[in-house]
Formats: sequence, structure tokens, C-alpha cells
Amino acid sequence: MTDGITNHSHSPIAAMFDRISPRYDFLNHLLSLNIDKIWRRKTVKTIAIRHPEQILDLATGTADLALQLAKSLPEAHITGLDFSAKMLEIGKEKVEKQGLENSIQLQQGDAAHLPFASGTFDAVTIAFGARNFEDLPSSLKEIHRVMKPNAQLCILEFSMPQSFPIKQAYLFYFKHILPKIGSWISKDKSAYSYLPASVQNFPPPNTFINILREKGFQQVEKKSLSFGIATLYSAFK
Repeated sequence: MTDGITNHSHSPIAAMFDRISPRYDFLNHLLSLNIDKIWRRKTVKTIAIRHPEQILDLATGTADLALQLAKSLPEAHITGLDFSAKMLEIGKEKVEKQGLENSIQLQQGDAAHLPFASGTFDAVTIAFGARNFEDLPSSLKEIHRVMKPNAQLCILEFSMPQSFPIKQAYLFYFKHILPKIGSWISKDKSAYSYLPASVQNFPPPNTFINILREKGFQQVEKKSLSFGIATLYSAFK
């Protein structure tokens, strides 16, 4: 469950997302019991208040968040960037199917080396992709660079719930049930064992807030979603 990857072109993680791309959307909604759609709507709402015109959706994957942004903000232009070519192919099909080619442009690229001029975007969004960045500090520095002054960054990411018994149930599901269903449907065992590991390796919410501040972001806030299974971060340049 990640909205894609921005990574080094020969990265095994990028290759993994290429492999699971055909079953990716179906599995995402199944494994999150469709709650991922509600979380994305909250992310869009947080961004839409300020009516940004130029939005960068990083680790756009199959363009789920980009599509929701385009529907909520018909005036906006959205650039979706991802390192998995196969995920982007599926994203492009979805964009065309919904007739949103004028609003959404998808391209392949790396979050640590963004191909955009400084001060380009009014808003940057990342849904379930930050934990896949090979170089998180460099990626955050680059994101800060391409944002306009006062632009907003919204990051939606999985987190580890802390309260009993949610934490215990979540860990059991994540370590035993999710990899089995995921590998059975996607035929890729490594992908769905990578997922729990990547969530556990990502900095906890309070640590991540400090990392964002260190990279120059201000007004950094977090909102815990669904008992802490996901966290929505908001920050400004």
C-alpha cells in the first residue's frame, strides 16, 4: 500500500513496483478495507482550502491522489512524478479514462533530484510514498526548493498505532495476514513483506515532524488518522 515510488532508476524497489503494478490498485483498496480513499479525501481537503494552482504530487503511483485533487480543484494543474514506469502507465490510462489530461501531467523522475525550477509549486502532496524515498533528507530538501514561499506540503503516510489493543491487532494483520493476501494476489512475496518493514523503518510522527523542521519547513502539524494507522502531516515553506 503505497502510492508509488521515486527512486534510483535501477532500484530494486522501483522494479518491485513495476512488477506489482497490474494488481496494485485492487490490492490497495482490499488491504486497507477502502479506508485509503477516506484518508486521501482528507489530504485533498487540507490542500484545497488554499486553492493552489500548481500542485506537485510526488510518488504519484497510479495517480489516485492526483485524480482526486483534479476533481476537487478543477482550476489547478497537477504534475505527478514517480519512478515506476509501469505504475505511471496505469496512472495515464486512468487520467485519460476520466478525461483529465489537461489537468494532470504524469512523468518519471526522482524525488532527490526534481526536474523543476526553484519556487515552482503552490502545493506538494505525497501519499504513502515518503517511506520509499531512498534518500529522505535530500528529497525533503528538493521539495522545499521547488515550493513557492508560503506553499504547503501535505504528506499522508502509514504510522504505527500506539494504543492497546489497536497496535497488537495492527501488527498481527501487517506481519501475518497482509503479506499472505498481498503475495497471493500479486504473485510477489517480497513486495508485501517489504511493506510492513518500510512502515516500521519510517520515522515515528514526532521524529518526522522534527526532520521537516530541520529541513526548513514551518507550521508543521500532524493529524492522526484511524487510531494512528496513518498520519497526515502539513507544513509550509
